[in-house]
Amino acid sequence: MLGNYTAKYTKISSGYMGQLVEWPEVITEGRTLEECREMLNDALREMILAYRQQNIEVPFGQAPLE
Repeated sequence: MLGNYTAKYTKISSGYMGQLVEWPEVITEGRTLEECREMLNDALREMILAYRQQNIEVPFGQAPLE
């Protein structure tokens, strides 16, 4: 299980920039906050796939709350 990742959003001139705190390489931009969230989720899925294809360990997020 990968757990949950913490997203950090920053308002920029073109909209929003989103980045994962635990995995800073996962970063994207969107015109709206909702678009940025969707794109960040897509970027996360793509990074997980790329890391697994290259046999690189995927950084773990925080343990989910129970």
